[in-house]
Amino acid sequence: MSSDADAYAASGVDIPASDRTVDAIVEVLRAIDPGRPSRVVDLPGHYASVLRVTDGLGIAIGTDGVGSKIVVAEETGRLDTVGIDCIAMNVNDVVCVGAEPIAVLDYLAVERADPDAGAAIARGLRAGAEAAGVEIPGGELAVLPELIQGHPSPHGFDLCASCIGTVALDAIVTGAQVAPGDAIVGLPSSGIHSNGYTLARRALSSLGYDERPPELGGATVADALLEPTVIYVRAVLELLRSDVPVHGLAHITGGGLTNLLRLNRGVGFAIERPLPVPGIFELIARLGRVDAREMWTVFNMGCGFACIVPEARADDAVALLAAHHPGTARIGTVTDRAGEIGWPPGV
Repeated sequence: MSSDADAYAASGVDIPASDRTVDAIVEVLRAIDPGRPSRVVDLPGHYASVLRVTDGLGIAIGTDGVGSKIVVAEETGRLDTVGIDCIAMNVNDVVCVGAEPIAVLDYLAVERADPDAGAAIARGLRAGAEAAGVEIPGGELAVLPELIQGHPSPHGFDLCASCIGTVALDAIVTGAQVAPGDAIVGLPSSGIHSNGYTLARRALSSLGYDERPPELGGATVADALLEPTVIYVRAVLELLRSDVPVHGLAHITGGGLTNLLRLNRGVGFAIERPLPVPGIFELIARLGRVDAREMWTVFNMGCGFACIVPEARADDAVALLAAHHPGTARIGTVTDRAGEIGWPPGV
């Protein structure tokens, strides 16, 4: 079996190099001098940025794309769900700072202009926007045949977006309140969501898209790979508007449950009762010969979002969130082991 990050690196994604690249970019950009006092609220490592607009109001901003899940959409000709993923990846990040997402602007780069393909992609964007309760007041289409190469050509495209939301400056969920003893509540994912597809596609390369491996419970490989990312916004906003104190919110994306460490480096997170692991992950691990630790540090493994709440209010949070996302459950506890993830047995 592979050691940590071996399979992902072999598929072409070097995580340490990616981290160093981000650090290099941030090092340059943090020196920007706008010629006025900065409006940026200091939230290092968080899921979205917040800018002060007035003494009490902030605007939350995030940007993300669908990634190489688009290759699967191109190869199968199924383009009407990746728009949901694009919306989800953005709004799920912005709500993590306690903001209400209000609008998304999409950027669609194509190898060749195709009205039918554009309409299919837009149908997914519309479905995602309605699920999240946001508007899409505008966007951009760029025709870039020299940059975009499809699978197959000339049907290539890339899809990303930016999301804005509003948040009271005294209501930002920074993660600073996360403390040992708090409960970790996990909301179930629908599968891979929109991260780790370079490794997933490599692991499943021996299968055809129409095959139905036993791990998938009757679904095809294409069905499992294109299952849209869950949008958690309405449930999380309801939690934020309830009387349950919310200490931290984490969108579980690339890096799996290590994303919890983005909330507060002064504590640890013990995963004691993980949510059920969807069969697609078992299939990837088996065919790709990916060991358990790497699976848990690349994929969401069944948990797409996590809320950190006081121990005494865990049951209340679970009940509220489960009304929107059945299967929501307490999955662990915040610990005093700073910067550590306590993995479940066998990981």
